[in-house]
Amino acid sequence: MEIPAVSPLGVKDISQPQQWEKNSQENLDSTTHYRQQPGDPPTETLEQGVSPEPANRSLKNLHETENLVAGLEGDADKSHESICEMPGSLQASDLWYCPDGSFVKKIIIRGHGLDKPKLGSRCRVLAFGFPFGSELREGWTELTVGVGPWRDETWGELIEKCLESMCQGEEAELQLPGHSGPPVRLTLDSFTQGRDSWELETSEKEALAREERARGTELFRAGNPEGAARCYGRALRLLLTLPPPGPPERIDLHANLAACQLLLGQPQLAAQNCDRVLEREPGHLKALYRRGVAQAALGNLEKATADLKRVLAVDPKNRAAQEELGKVVIEGKKQDAGLAQGLRKMFD
Repeated sequence: MEIPAVSPLGVKDISQPQQWEKNSQENLDSTTHYRQQPGDPPTETLEQGVSPEPANRSLKNLHETENLVAGLEGDADKSHESICEMPGSLQASDLWYCPDGSFVKKIIIRGHGLDKPKLGSRCRVLAFGFPFGSELREGWTELTVGVGPWRDETWGELIEKCLESMCQGEEAELQLPGHSGPPVRLTLDSFTQGRDSWELETSEKEALAREERARGTELFRAGNPEGAARCYGRALRLLLTLPPPGPPERIDLHANLAACQLLLGQPQLAAQNCDRVLEREPGHLKALYRRGVAQAALGNLEKATADLKRVLAVDPKNRAAQEELGKVVIEGKKQDAGLAQGLRKMFD
C-alpha cells in the first residue's frame, strides 16, 4: 500500500487529499511512504495495549481524570439522598478507575454475583448518551466481548473495558477526560459465560489472532489506521501468551502495527515494533524502511541513514527508500549549516 511520505521534520503533506483512497487497494505489507504528524511522542509499550495517544495528551488526560474524580466525589453529598432511595444502590462516591486512565465508572446500581463478562460472553446491554458516531445504538442491544466490528472505534474499546468490570444487573455512568457532554450510562442486564484468554487452546488463540489481523488490514485499507492498530495489538496480545518464539505471524503483526503508528504520529512506538521484527529477521526490508522513517521523524538522522542504506543495498531501485534518504541527507546538511553558523557567532 502506497501512503504519502512523511518528512523527517514531521510536516504534513496535504497537497494530495485523494492519495489515501487511491492507494488503499494496495498491499499493506509493501514498502511505503508515510505521513508523520508533528510532535506526538508515544505513551506506552505494546504490552500495555495500543493506544494512539501522544504523551502530552496522555498526561493531560491524567490530570483531567483526577479533576473528574474530584468532581464526582464532590457531588456525593448532593446526590446522597436520591441515590440512597434506590434499592440496591451505592453512594455516588463509589467509583471504579479504569487502569489505563481512559475513563472513570460511577456505579449507580450494584450488580449481583461475582462473575463478570469474559472473552466470548454475549451481553445484553442498555446504553444511553453515547455520542453520535460511536457505532452503538441507544436502547437495548447485544454485544459479544472480543468479537465484532463494534470494538473497532474508541467508544467500542471503552465499552468493552467497562463491561469486563461489571456484574450482572449493574448500572453505571462513564465519565471520560475531555468529554464535555453528559455522562453516558450503561446497564448490563445479563451475559453468557465466557473464558479468560489463558483458558483458550493454542489453536483457538491463533484463530482469533488471524481474525483480528484480517480485520486490521481491512480497516487499514479503509483509511482507519487507529482501528487497525487496535486489531493488530489485540492479535499480538493473544500470541504473546504462547510459548516463545511464538508463531511467525508475530513478525508481520509487529511490522503492520509499525505502519499504523507512523501514520498516527507515534515514531517511537513504530521504531520499537520494527526492532522486534528485526530481532527475529534482521533482513526484513519493510521493517528497516519503517524504522528508518521513524528514526528520521525522531531526529536520529544517523540511525535513519543506516537503515535506509541497508534497504538500498538489497533493493537499489526502491524509490521510497531513495526519497526518504534524500530528505534525511538534506536535513543533515541543514543541521550542519546551523551548527556552523552558531559556532561562528560564538567567536565573532
